[in-house]
Amino acid sequence: MPQTVTAQTMFEPVPLWAKIPHGITFRGDATSVGVDSDDNVYVFSRGNVPVTIFDVDGNYLGGWGEGEFVRPHGIFIDDNDDLFLIDDNGHYVQKRTKSGEVIFTLGTKNQPAEWQGGGMFNRPTDATVNTANGDIFVSDGYGNSRVHRFDKDGVHLLSWGEPGTDPGQFSLPHNICMWGDDKVVVADRENFRLQVFTVDGEFVDQWHVYHPMSVVRGRGDDAAFYVGLMGPPPVQDGVPNVGFGVAMLDENGDPIQEIGAPLPGQGPDQFLGPHGMAIDSQGSIYIAEVSWTFYYSKREDRPLGEVVSLRKWRRTSG
Repeated sequence: MPQTVTAQTMFEPVPLWAKIPHGITFRGDATSVGVDSDDNVYVFSRGNVPVTIFDVDGNYLGGWGEGEFVRPHGIFIDDNDDLFLIDDNGHYVQKRTKSGEVIFTLGTKNQPAEWQGGGMFNRPTDATVNTANGDIFVSDGYGNSRVHRFDKDGVHLLSWGEPGTDPGQFSLPHNICMWGDDKVVVADRENFRLQVFTVDGEFVDQWHVYHPMSVVRGRGDDAAFYVGLMGPPPVQDGVPNVGFGVAMLDENGDPIQEIGAPLPGQGPDQFLGPHGMAIDSQGSIYIAEVSWTFYYSKREDRPLGEVVSLRKWRRTSG
């Protein structure tokens, strides 16, 4: 397992990593990515095959889920290689096997809770699992300002959060990850911060981060947090070094390093909307991007064909 990332750790982009078969498209929004115990990569996208699977070299292994989801948003893979799939416009979270069999569903498909009412769910965004006991944490989301905690069987235990900017409040909790077995970290996207809580919802700390779309913890001995940075509003189009990257933070929330070119684009070292991330056993980073929804759908210079929305950065040293 890789050691903790430092400022000297090197990463390099892997151009054209995913060998996507003819006829399969992400439609510009890979949205989210997870890695199983064999380092196989699962992509949850808004394309015609919602769950696509690749090996570590990008070879296509299969896919499933056609016609089963409303709007794919997040994926998390637990230590048993079960998948948690978050459908934001469907207002539900499903636990499935790697082959796509449904284990259980949290929420009711197409039946949202009251907008900003704190119930389960209104456009949930992400999920994570505590390896110590199997508890499930769901960030909820676009139409809510809550984190919900469930036991391993999906029984609701508690919820916390409300709209606002104070500690413990949220403005679009967009991504969530565990920190050990006693803390959770929430990407509080529109408050431009990460918030740290105990598993019981008690506020611990907050770290300023530019427009955090996604957050994951390093694997093994890597104690870093990896944060996908959303870009700026259109009024700052063309301004360099504002979002569109992946930042790495230490356990104090201080910056270690950042990858990504100064400006967005489809080049190997550029980003367009790092919406979901996963780390494999070698410390390489997989980034799923909402390249169409966040970036190109708002522009007049839209490229023809599929836009890049899945990237791999290989860890090469440190």
